[in-house]
Amino acid sequence: MALKVPESVLKKQATQAKIAEQAKQASYEARQKKRQDKKDAIAAAEKYSAEYKATEDAAIANRRQAKAQGGFYVPAMPKLALIIRIRGTIGVSPKAKKIMQLFRLRQIHNATFVKLNESTLRMLRLIEPYVTYGYPSRSTVEKLIYKRGFGKLNKQRIPIADNSVIEEGVGSVGIKCCADLIHEIYTVGPNFKQANNFLWPFKLASPRGGFSNKTKLVHFLEGGEAGNRGEEINKLVKRMI
Repeated sequence: MALKVPESVLKKQATQAKIAEQAKQASYEARQKKRQDKKDAIAAAEKYSAEYKATEDAAIANRRQAKAQGGFYVPAMPKLALIIRIRGTIGVSPKAKKIMQLFRLRQIHNATFVKLNESTLRMLRLIEPYVTYGYPSRSTVEKLIYKRGFGKLNKQRIPIADNSVIEEGVGSVGIKCCADLIHEIYTVGPNFKQANNFLWPFKLASPRGGFSNKTKLVHFLEGGEAGNRGEEINKLVKRMI
């Protein structure tokens, strides 16, 4: 006569089978989602690449047209700036210190993106002796996010190792991959504030060759390092990444 299996054992076996089935289903769904996310990221990158190329071609066409008509093509004012702090805390006025805290520049060689408007330009002029800033190219934005990018999740500094970090941080506003994040920052899109706040301030190294102590306090236009350096900021970032 076969031994009767206790009821508790049967319940345990049923529970374990149910858990195994749920785990298998969750694993399958996770694989499918990862596959779909990869397709979406590739499609987004291709779409943005075509958009960037169309913008560049339009700018070239406008320059040629202006030259043919004997005039000059004046491009639109930049909407994005990259600020790098180049001086420490000694001798910093309370007002300048407060502005640098607003820009999240709490340490030397910290860098952040800022949307340019009348108020931010006024603040930048007040902290010019302590920072250098300029207009980053798309390549510079990409390098900073890919090489030095950290996100803020639950007030913690998390490296952007894959798109899941971005989706968890700013997926609610439609930014789900690196291509979306770069596009939102570079074009200063409608969700720029959320995207920029998600990015932890970049921690850059000392530039190769260093800053000269004699020219560090002098404005860039006078042969120094501080203040607005326009598109030359891209060369400086290259030395600091």
